[in-house]
Amino acid sequence: MASFFSISVLVWTDMVAAYAVWVMMTYLTNVWRLDVTHAAAIVNVFTGAATIMPIGMAFLVDAFMGDYWMLLLSSLAYSFGMSFLAMSTPPVLSNVAGNCSAYKPDCIGDAQKALFYTALALIAIGISGHITSLESFLNQQKLNQTGDRKKLWNCVGNFAVILLALIGSIALPYIKPWSVRFGIPAICTVLSTFLFICGSCKSCSYEPGSKNEVKDTKIFIRMMPMWMTFIICGVVISIGNTYFLEQAKNMNHKVGKLKVPLPIFKIFYDLVKDLFTKLYIEAKKIIPRNYLAPCGIIVAMLLSILCCITAARMESRRLDVIRRHCLHDKPNGKIPMSMFLLLPQYLLLGALDGMSNFSIDCFFSNHIPASMRHYSRFFTYGVIGTGTMGSVLSVYVVGKVSESGGKPSWFQDTLNKSRLDNYYWTLTVLSSISLVLYILVALWYNKKCEQSVQLHEDD
Repeated sequence: MASFFSISVLVWTDMVAAYAVWVMMTYLTNVWRLDVTHAAAIVNVFTGAATIMPIGMAFLVDAFMGDYWMLLLSSLAYSFGMSFLAMSTPPVLSNVAGNCSAYKPDCIGDAQKALFYTALALIAIGISGHITSLESFLNQQKLNQTGDRKKLWNCVGNFAVILLALIGSIALPYIKPWSVRFGIPAICTVLSTFLFICGSCKSCSYEPGSKNEVKDTKIFIRMMPMWMTFIICGVVISIGNTYFLEQAKNMNHKVGKLKVPLPIFKIFYDLVKDLFTKLYIEAKKIIPRNYLAPCGIIVAMLLSILCCITAARMESRRLDVIRRHCLHDKPNGKIPMSMFLLLPQYLLLGALDGMSNFSIDCFFSNHIPASMRHYSRFFTYGVIGTGTMGSVLSVYVVGKVSESGGKPSWFQDTLNKSRLDNYYWTLTVLSSISLVLYILVALWYNKKCEQSVQLHEDD
């Protein structure tokens, strides 16, 4: 029971840390005063790396380490990373580094920058290690729980999920000093790592398994044109905790007299993501397995198109209000619009995330060679992560193209001067093209599979 508790604590702590990392964009634009594209690039490279690395880590787990050692090392990295992140804020090392302690760019020296980027690298390792091993290791421990104990921990787990969501989305944002806002998750990760070591080190062992050799390389290569069309889903998902968040930052946060913090969007996002995940699972009972993944992927791409259209129209409306109130040169000026006008695009984005993850995972499970089927979930993370990192390239290319003919770039140093609505329309077009390409490539792929089966039967 102690072992199961110590592992569950890692799950709960991940949730608190996720809310702290989710507002990284706001920290970089408010404190570091980076322009929106630079800040978004940092966040997206970090997020993309954290979701791509589990592919390699899964091979390490199977060949050398096992889930326990992966969890141990990644939890240590997570703890150091969150601690370094808190230490990188201006007030913490101001006396040692010889910098001022205010939350402004002049007070961020080389030491703080080095700690910040080291922290991001370590946190990415921590996240990817937990993605790789936490679920499977937790499931192993659940098998050891019986009857009343299992029911007890299910109740405790559900309560903790609700409580930590409220703490992460409501309590943390009301803490103004960023050193404390990052410091609380840092303390949580250190304590959870300590509990994990104490509670599970004596109860876990690992016997290295044999490393599978990939025999069906042709099948995997033949799949590549199809899964390349999934990358656009990752590009669109990446704008949720970057540009969407930046749009909402200076809008009206009040509902009546109550001021609602930005991370409330993450609660709605996660709720819709979980809802569409459950709907997809229920669809397995109705839709034949061969059609389940294609239907899910098509729905995900349609959600991507709808999300981008909704975001583009809302950003045009936001920019119109900015023009009417002369807020172009006031990046921190309050925009007289409710931030909840952005809720529909967040809900569509959550639906896209939930639908795309499970449908892409189902696609990989159905088509990759049997020896690699264990890694299908990590290939899904890798595709979404590639899209997240690819969004940096898309912003750069779109920005350069928009400058053609001597016109100003769609991406300026502040969001109020930018034309983010045009970028969203561009993503709408790219999502539509990806949908058409997916359908064409899927038809081609199925034809190739039928030909392969026919040749096999003739032989």
